[in-house]
Amino acid sequence: MTLIQIEKRVKALEETVRGLRRPKPRLSRRWYRTHAGRFAHDPVFDEIMKLGQAYRKGQRLLPHLKRP
Repeated sequence: MTLIQIEKRVKALEETVRGLRRPKPRLSRRWYRTHAGRFAHDPVFDEIMKLGQAYRKGQRLLPHLKRP
């Protein structure tokens, strides 16, 4: 590896580290307000909800199969 290549890699690493040091934005206490309704009228999301509900319902024990 040449000196020029090493210098380029070090420079790229320094830029990456600089980006990591930047403070991250804090989530507000009411973050849900910015996300509420994001998937409204989305047929794919509606299908995901139906499948999840069916899965959870299938995981429930029937009353006569519950352990004592």
